[in-house]
Amino acid sequence: MSGDDLALTAHLMRRAGFGSTREEMEELSTRSYESLVDDLIHPERFPPVEEDVLDRFYGEMTIHNNPSTWIYRMVNTRRPLEEKMVLFLHHVFATAYSKDSAPFSHIVQLDMFRRVGLTDWRTILTEVSKDPLMISWLDNSENHKDEPNENYGRELLELFSMGIGSYTEEDVKECARAFTGWTFTQPIPLYPCGHFAPEFEFVEEDHNDGEKTFLGHTGNFNGQDIIDIIVNQPETATFVSRHLYNFFVADEPQVPAWSVEPPTDPEAIAALSQEFLDSDGSMRSVLHLLFSSDFFKEARYARVKSPAELVAGTIKLVGTHRFPDPGLVDLGEAPEFMGQHLTNPPTVEGWHTGQEWIDGGALTERVNFAADQIGDLTKPGVQRLVARLSGRGPVLSPEDLVDRSLELIGPVVVSDTTRNSLLDHIRPGGDLHFETKEEREKSETRIAGMLQLAVSTREYQFA
Repeated sequence: MSGDDLALTAHLMRRAGFGSTREEMEELSTRSYESLVDDLIHPERFPPVEEDVLDRFYGEMTIHNNPSTWIYRMVNTRRPLEEKMVLFLHHVFATAYSKDSAPFSHIVQLDMFRRVGLTDWRTILTEVSKDPLMISWLDNSENHKDEPNENYGRELLELFSMGIGSYTEEDVKECARAFTGWTFTQPIPLYPCGHFAPEFEFVEEDHNDGEKTFLGHTGNFNGQDIIDIIVNQPETATFVSRHLYNFFVADEPQVPAWSVEPPTDPEAIAALSQEFLDSDGSMRSVLHLLFSSDFFKEARYARVKSPAELVAGTIKLVGTHRFPDPGLVDLGEAPEFMGQHLTNPPTVEGWHTGQEWIDGGALTERVNFAADQIGDLTKPGVQRLVARLSGRGPVLSPEDLVDRSLELIGPVVVSDTTRNSLLDHIRPGGDLHFETKEEREKSETRIAGMLQLAVSTREYQFA
């Protein structure tokens, strides 16, 4: 196992999942990179997270504990790319519980994302268009044959598929007409019968079955016909490819700027777009190309971690919450304090990413969370890190402590300025000794302090 193999494995698992422990990375690094990618894009080869464990310890899923159990899934899943695609789709198809018509609609939607996230964009758009939470969120339940509502049709084109400038106002109107009658059943009253989620319903008598002209095509179109036309557009391939690049490769400008701001890497977007068109929008095919590409392999630490990624990755590192222990609800709230309230995005546009994740207040929360977690010597993952650092001999130099700490938590590559700052902090204490119980306890405390500083670095904020 070479250092390069391990660093590339760590990069892949940060991007296609939520990171790995050092032990997991060392095991994965013995395999070929190609086999790792193949397993990631075929999550069905591995068992899902056990639902009954979550149900037994956290009871009925609601909007209040759903973010917590979702973080639990991110930490414990053996299908990391499946769960990462749920986060990706939650960002692209942003819906908030503030307009939820029933308390289970978000759980149903996230489960749907797990089911279809690695299929194709046609299937994804179809399932999203039939999703009761989305129908409620963008008012398609108010889109009637004689009174069209354009909210869903507009966002389907602007934010979910093609982007501003790729369609006309007339296309929006015709799209809305095609989706009339796509609604959901009224939920059974919550009490005394229990909680029931609404289901998709097509009301034929409320559907406009007249001729429509959409993106240059004319016919008696329904919603599925509109989706079929959309997926075949080169603009859709480019728009979805930019979303995938921004989420998996490197930070791009924010979505509203894409109509005027060119891609950071036009050649990468062109390659992904062509694969999208050639594969009929297959996410497996596009992601296989993405993860196998040089532009992905070379884009290390080119993305600011989202709050959910930071929280899940740090928890994996410290080795807690591998079981639904107490405190899981608090863990689910942690991304909210950093600016990402899971299941409650600020607008239909989702969250602004990249540098906007790390404004002053959010950055403080991020650093404090990571430092508090890894500074706790009782946590099993921290104990393993300390054991590896203290087990290198009777003496550990400050230089070795800094370099090995960064290696074990990432590996995290830092600038000379960052490394020198860490050294300036640890050098005054001299070498670390482990020969006596007193020396070991003192040195282990210093190791925990160095690990806290390591996760507080600028570089740890990037994936």
